[in-house]
Amino acid sequence: MPVRHRHVFDKDSDKFVTITRDDSGFLMIFQREAWQHFLENKIKPEKDEWIKRTWFGSAMEVKLDATYRLLVSPELRAEVNLVREAKLIGMGDHLELWDKATHDALRAAARAARLAKAAQGTAA
Repeated sequence: MPVRHRHVFDKDSDKFVTITRDDSGFLMIFQREAWQHFLENKIKPEKDEWIKRTWFGSAMEVKLDATYRLLVSPELRAEVNLVREAKLIGMGDHLELWDKATHDALRAAARAARLAKAAQGTAA
């Protein structure tokens, strides 16, 4: 865990986090309070049942070690193709853990789409 994110996990003396999968191809890592908030405020009855199944069905509680490392289960790693290099991104109330190659490819595609859209707007 990079130093810049560690302060969030110092709130819990036992340093447990919840890791769950998102269908967009990454893992979400929540500090205990943030996971409770997520459950109470983001999981609405009208939400797609498959999204809820993904979030709840893959959720695992993991303890950070003394140096803030965490062990991601082989099942979760396989679900998001986390094989070699990883990218950890702070998202306010949680962290996203991506396979670096997947993240970089999706980011490049999103940037290209934004640039193409901007170019269409100036060409008109």
